Amino acid sequence: MELKVFEFNPIQVNCYLLWDETKEALLIDCGCLFEHEQEELERFVESNGLTIKHYVNTHLHFDHIFGNPFVEKVFGVKAEANDGDWKWAENISERVARFGLLYNDKISFPQRVLHDGDIVSFGNSKAEVIAVPGHSPGSLAYYIKESNMVFTGDALFRDSIGRTDFPDSNHAQLIKSIKERLFTLPHDTVVYPGHSDPTTIGYEAEYNFFVK
Repeated sequence: MELKVFEFNPIQVNCYLLWDETKEALLIDCGCLFEHEQEELERFVESNGLTIKHYVNTHLHFDHIFGNPFVEKVFGVKAEANDGDWKWAENISERVARFGLLYNDKISFPQRVLHDGDIVSFGNSKAEVIAVPGHSPGSLAYYIKESNMVFTGDALFRDSIGRTDFPDSNHAQLIKSIKERLFTLPHDTVVYPGHSDPTTIGYEAEYNFFVK
């Protein structure tokens, strides 16, 4: 499995592009807000001969979905996600304005509403959907067992966890999601979070102060 990590927009969201020997790719959380970010992604996809088969969101907070209209327009792929966070996407312009940013695009409702246990296939590879609500009601993680990877969005970070001070967040639910859905994965599974650096399940299970 090949992996390219992009860091997009002022909130520094990790956008992940994965592909296997077939050149079919999975794109996760395209947060590109600016034209130069969009060009960077498009140039990389084209120069490596990739075809984006699926585009998925870990959740629908605005910093993770800025690039959804771009992906739909340029690559012809609509987003797949859980709809539990739809109000965040539906009112994105208003929410973004509170952070001093301008955003005029409209976010499309997920083409496929994903749920726990669903499979997203690309090439000879597949990602298992794991529901990890708490940071947001619709938060999902994507687990690629064969490659020992899990993409956790804003549920779990290195030495930290996602914020739970939003009106629809739930701290107890997030801790439950991490302990019962993520910490049960093999300890050498590499965690690729929505922001900042990778970690491992084993490290977080032992040292993450917030989940004790």
